[in-house]
Amino acid sequence: MHYTVAPVVVFAVLALLALFMRWAFGTGDSRRRRPAAPSDDGLLLRVATASSRESALALRAVLSDAGIRSTVRSPAPHRVEVLVFPEDAERARSLAATFPG
Repeated sequence: MHYTVAPVVVFAVLALLALFMRWAFGTGDSRRRRPAAPSDDGLLLRVATASSRESALALRAVLSDAGIRSTVRSPAPHRVEVLVFPEDAERARSLAATFPG
């Protein structure tokens, strides 16, 4: 009889171990997360929106050459925003307006 009970016990222990590992190391994707508020940029202001990452990076290089710190984010597909600090926003907008990209 122990020939039939032993495999059942081993299978039950492995199943419980697998369930525990899934619970302990799971990513928790089963719960819905609230998306971050798209308007929450912190201290940064949006100075330009581009349709491609390459164009946004080229504008960022122009801003960097002018001594303006900037960053790029992609809030949606085919939409890339260039963000700067408030003290540089006016100069950055004027440079972005003359940027051909």
